[in-house]
Amino acid sequence: MGNPLLISRDNFGSSFFKSSPFWAQRNFAPAAVSLPRNSVPVDHHTLHFHDRCTTTPFKFEFHEDPCYLSKIGQNMEKVRTMLSQPSHKSNAIVTVDALKKLGIDHFFGEEISAILDLSYNNMYKTLKESDVKLTDIALQFKLLREAGYDVSSDVFQRFMNENGEFKQYLSKDVEGLISLHDASFLNMGEEMLYTAKNFSTMHLQSSVKHLGQRCGALVRHTLEHPHHMSLKQYKARHYLTQVLLYLTSDDGSLSIKELAETEFHLNQLLYQDEFKKIKRWWSDLGLARELTFARDQILKWYLWSMTALPGPQFSKHRLELTKSVSFIYIIDDIFDIMGNPEELTLFTQTINSWEDSSALPGYMRACFIALKDVTSGIAQFVEEEYGLNPINNLKRSWAILCNAFMVEARWFADKQVPNAEEYLRNGIISSGVHLVMVHLLFLLRHRVTNETLHIIEGNSALVSCTAKILRLWDDLGSAMDENQEGFDGSYVEYYMKDNPSCSLDAAKLHTKKLISKSWEELNKEYFFNKSLSPYFKEASLNCARMVSVMYNYHEEQQLPLMNDYIQKLLLGGK
Repeated sequence: MGNPLLISRDNFGSSFFKSSPFWAQRNFAPAAVSLPRNSVPVDHHTLHFHDRCTTTPFKFEFHEDPCYLSKIGQNMEKVRTMLSQPSHKSNAIVTVDALKKLGIDHFFGEEISAILDLSYNNMYKTLKESDVKLTDIALQFKLLREAGYDVSSDVFQRFMNENGEFKQYLSKDVEGLISLHDASFLNMGEEMLYTAKNFSTMHLQSSVKHLGQRCGALVRHTLEHPHHMSLKQYKARHYLTQVLLYLTSDDGSLSIKELAETEFHLNQLLYQDEFKKIKRWWSDLGLARELTFARDQILKWYLWSMTALPGPQFSKHRLELTKSVSFIYIIDDIFDIMGNPEELTLFTQTINSWEDSSALPGYMRACFIALKDVTSGIAQFVEEEYGLNPINNLKRSWAILCNAFMVEARWFADKQVPNAEEYLRNGIISSGVHLVMVHLLFLLRHRVTNETLHIIEGNSALVSCTAKILRLWDDLGSAMDENQEGFDGSYVEYYMKDNPSCSLDAAKLHTKKLISKSWEELNKEYFFNKSLSPYFKEASLNCARMVSVMYNYHEEQQLPLMNDYIQKLLLGGK
């Protein structure tokens, strides 16, 4: 018999498509703090652990049986043993994939790196095996590329015929199709992955009607929420509640499930606590009472930070970032709804000088004074954490944003119609992504280098691609926020003006292609840019992932997917 702790393919793969031994709703246990590697809690009332970016210890207090904390440590050691002594490399890869899908892979970095190194070194030998499976290769390709290994999509040639098409027998391999579909979204402009996406999408869609209820639901979720394009916490919630319930109850499976439940629930409690703090800050700030025309959507603003920087080590960072995000929305409303051209020009000049605001109208002065206080507070936080004060760079990022807003305000006031490229070039900046990423750059301890200067100046593909995705997604819907009024341009509209013979459907198709191309460029930067921290790159990717959540309006101008995210990640909904 194999190692009983090994998560096998039967557990995490094929068995899901067989009859389920049980359906049980697991109740989340009271949260325990995420334990760092080899940590041993001494006090069952308070657990300390260290931030990955700073030396500041976090403290999370709760009252729980000490046996419960001991169980967490035991579970971690069981999983670590499982990863260190795999009985078969393909099973180890499946286990790594499960840990990543559950968002607990960060506990086992060394073990996972060793497994991926072995997989990378043996991959081309595996391709020559007569019984090699599409699931194995697609899974290895996905995990290796995500980790930054230089792996070519040509590995899928093994499964294609002489006409360059995937072999027909694969159309019945639902498990393999799911893995291929997930892998296809890691595209950097490769024809092979376009073919893989089309093939897997077509056959997964046609397979749904032949599958049982829960297997069909899994396939639909895969198609609607591709793993690479979706937020990890959201996918982990689905994986935890809809897939892991069907695993056999061996020791290894239970250890992984309990760790994932603990991690997810702790983060949820932490997010709830942070949201209370940010609500209190917003109420104390008083701008909602002074700027009654502006959006008051603190939950939506916090959601950006919560999803960009997940996990307990970034708690303080999320609070600071949410403050900046809130001002992007407020100032956007000042430009779109309230300010006249003269007032907006004066406001922009004040933001650029960062000095006297006495000449501003009262509502603008209140906004500017509050913005100065918040920006100084963020700069002070960064200086206390890392010994670097980025106030000048933060001020400049606000000037760049307001200058872009001002360009749009002049277009509207003068009834100018920019061409599509001109509009998009300015819209990348006015999206607010550049400002958010500059703040993140310093919140995540980056110093000013040639690489970070590209970001500060708005010339980094990692930032511009995310911003382009946001701007085009927003424009594609041609929808306004629930409570927003005023003018917003649209790339679709301007593209049709530039191309009078172009239909609305054709313009939207062109816009979707631009979004896909931006994702490909973003993928390339994310996988292979080694000069920026993985946290910064992940934050950029997470912002891009959240765009379709934040701007996916349905016919009644509501955001059902965003509401689902809030329910599952913040409020504890099923």
